[in-house]
Amino acid sequence: MVMDRPIVVAGAGAIGCFAGGMLAASGRRVALLVRPRVKTEIERFGLLLTDFDGSEKRLGAGQLALSEDPAIFHSAGIVLVTVKSADTAAVADQIAQHAPQDAVIVSLQNGIGNVAVLRERLGGRRVLAGMVPFNVIAMGEGRFHRSTSGDIHVGEDPENTAAALSVAGLAVRASGDITGVQWGKLIINLNNALSALSDLPLAAQLANRDWRRLFADQMAEGLAALKASGITPVSATPIPMGWTPALLRLPDAIFNVILGRTMKIDPEARSSMWQDLKHGRRTEIDYLQGAVIALAEQNHVDVPLMRRIVALIKQAEAAGNGPPRLTPQQIRGSA
Repeated sequence: MVMDRPIVVAGAGAIGCFAGGMLAASGRRVALLVRPRVKTEIERFGLLLTDFDGSEKRLGAGQLALSEDPAIFHSAGIVLVTVKSADTAAVADQIAQHAPQDAVIVSLQNGIGNVAVLRERLGGRRVLAGMVPFNVIAMGEGRFHRSTSGDIHVGEDPENTAAALSVAGLAVRASGDITGVQWGKLIINLNNALSALSDLPLAAQLANRDWRRLFADQMAEGLAALKASGITPVSATPIPMGWTPALLRLPDAIFNVILGRTMKIDPEARSSMWQDLKHGRRTEIDYLQGAVIALAEQNHVDVPLMRRIVALIKQAEAAGNGPPRLTPQQIRGSA
C-alpha cells in the first residue's frame, strides 16, 4: 500500500522542509530531496519548526532521510512536489525515472500550470493538485517559521490522500474544486509582488490603505480576466473573493478588524517573492501575474497595472540589489 511507504518531498526548500518536518514530527516516515546547502544545514542543526502562534517542534537530523540523489524516490508512496514552477519539468523527469509507478504525486506549488506539466511527463501516474495558503520563512540554522495561517487543500481522490497527509499542526483538507482553490490562491498571491517591491512585512503593508488600494486594483484586474475566461476562484477565507477588492479599500480601522477575524499574520511575515529578490533568485512572477496576463490576452481584457508590476519585478531581478523599496505611487507610475 502506498500509504505504508515513505513520503518524499521533492525539492525541500522552506515549504518542503516545514511540511516534511511536521509530518516527521507526527511519526510519518519522511525523506527530503534537498540541495547540498540545506542538507548540510539540517545535518548540523536539525530542524526547528516554529509557528506564528508561538508553538515549535524540534527534530534531529536522524528523524528523516536527507539526500541530494533523486534515487531517494525509489520506495516513495507519496511524493510532495515543492520546487519552484520553473523546475517542475526537471523534477518530474527525476520522479519518472526513480519513483514507483503507483506513487501518488501531489503538487504543493504556487501557480496553476504545474499539475499539467507533471501529468504530461509522468504518463498515467496519479497526480493531485494542492494549495498551500501559508508562508514559511527560512530563518537559517535549520529553523523554518510559518508566518501566516491556513490549511493545505488537495484534490479529492478515492484513496483520500488528503486525510493520509493531515497531521497535528498541518491540516490537509480534500477539495472537490481544487482548480477554483488554486485560482483563488493565485489571485491572493498577486500581493507577493507588491510585498517584494515594497520591502515591507505583509502585516505592515496590509495595515496601510494606499498599499491595500494598490492590491485591490490589481486583484480587480485579475478577477476580470478570470470572469472573462469563465473561471470562478474559490476564496480561502469566509469572505467571497468578489468582495475582497472592496474590503481592501476600506479605512484601516474597519479593515484591520475584518482581517483579524479571518487570517493570522506574524508581524514579520514576508512573501516568497520578497525572499527570492532578497537572495538574488529568479521569482515566480511569470507563473503568477504571468498566468493572469495570458488569460487576459486570450479574452481581450486590459490589465495595465499588472503588466507594470511584472516589469518592475523583472527590473529588480536584473538589478540584483534585493527588494527596491518602492512606494505605491512609484509602482503606479504617478510619482
